[in-house]
Amino acid sequence: MEYRPLGRTGINVSAICLGTMTWGSQNSEAEAHEQIDYALSQGINFLDTAEMYPVTPARAETIGRTEEYIGTWLAGNGGRDKIVLATKVSGPSRWIPIRGGDNHLDRRNIELAIDASLKRLQTDYIDLYQVHWPDRGVPVFGKRGLDEIADAPGTAAIEETLDTLGGLVQSGKIRHVGVSNETPWGVSEYLRLSKEKALPRVASIQNAYNLLNRLFESGLSEFSLREDVGLLAYSPLAAGHLSGKYLGGTIPAGSRLDVARQFVRYNVPQQADASARYVAIAHAFGLDPAQMALAFVNSRSFVTSNIIGATTLDQLKTDISSIDLKLDDEVLAAIEQVHRVYPDPCP
Repeated sequence: MEYRPLGRTGINVSAICLGTMTWGSQNSEAEAHEQIDYALSQGINFLDTAEMYPVTPARAETIGRTEEYIGTWLAGNGGRDKIVLATKVSGPSRWIPIRGGDNHLDRRNIELAIDASLKRLQTDYIDLYQVHWPDRGVPVFGKRGLDEIADAPGTAAIEETLDTLGGLVQSGKIRHVGVSNETPWGVSEYLRLSKEKALPRVASIQNAYNLLNRLFESGLSEFSLREDVGLLAYSPLAAGHLSGKYLGGTIPAGSRLDVARQFVRYNVPQQADASARYVAIAHAFGLDPAQMALAFVNSRSFVTSNIIGATTLDQLKTDISSIDLKLDDEVLAAIEQVHRVYPDPCP
């Protein structure tokens, strides 16, 4: 396993991060524990979760269950010091109301969220506490562009959010801070406030990044490289499309597209053609399509860690072993050729 610095925190995390958002819906508690055991055996030291997981699909009755499964593993194995544990506080409700639906990223909500997460996780601190998505109105989860300011009433200012997180650092409940689904303006604002107000410095940004969506390279990658705010890449397989399993319109029973139909960001006209071309490149060079897609993400200089998620142990083994695959210049050139024809079809 390869390890990379988590921002300027002094912590090194595995280049592959174990994602967890199917645990509690598509995966049982026993399967979740089995995945943790296997990941640790392969050198992974980084787990990512969120207070609202699982979301495949999102249901009010399952919110928090993923953290609970991690908590029972920690309680049963005593391995807290083996893991860099990341979780997230939700922004204003999108699918399922949290804390009554009035969950702006203000002091009240963040303090309630961290205490609930710590209880479910059965730990007294979080290594990386992330803002799951911005409070303000910005294009996220598949939307493009911003043509007007449309913040909802009660929107919390970034300064209040970061000041509250600073208090949690001082109290020892969290060690470091990250953002997710953020924009270049948002990252710059967090960095400005950190410097001017002596507040915690964001260590990472968790955004979607894959062969169908390389928008991070325009604007945000420079923050990663110049300011040490590395990318924690989620959806590296574009919700499974880059594995090739959905080609031809096939939707296998129990797959992500079958059970979580709220994920529509990849339902765009050019996705199928682009995915087919990337899968064809993998086959032409004798590569597993999923491993090729993951290896591409692993190879980017601005990526701190690649967040993989699997519903079976065989999938997990394939995904983790992508760290050993180094794409040669010929494969990378073929990938770039497709990217020029289909530049970021899926936002």
